Amino acid sequence: MTYQQPGNWSDPSWPQQGAQDPGYPVSGQPIPQGYAAPMYPGYAPYPPSPPTNGLAIAALVCSLAGVATCISAPVGAILGHIARRQIRERGEGGDGLALAGIIVGWILTGLLVLVIAFYVVIIVIAVNSETGTSTY
Repeated sequence: MTYQQPGNWSDPSWPQQGAQDPGYPVSGQPIPQGYAAPMYPGYAPYPPSPPTNGLAIAALVCSLAGVATCISAPVGAILGHIARRQIRERGEGGDGLALAGIIVGWILTGLLVLVIAFYVVIIVIAVNSETGTSTY
């Protein structure tokens, strides 16, 4: 007799009843006390990852929101700098998020400064190029 797969069809390549991998309980039987995933030679479980710094997430979100709002990009860059300092001090995760927030934030801030400077130059040129036809 073969195991029943989902969908109530049987596959002869599935292991037979009673022939099972060592270390795995048979389906339907209670799990023995202290049962864990089987350990294979050379296998070492990974340690849990450290928590992600909240300011790193906020830095990236603010920097990306700067595409639409323009004002939150420098805020995201500054939050990224603060987050990287906290990550080094506390050993938290999220350094890549903070770095991305810094890079995106400062690039968008630089583009915003260039756009503002462009508009100022255009306005100055427009004001200084009066033709003098006014008799006021």
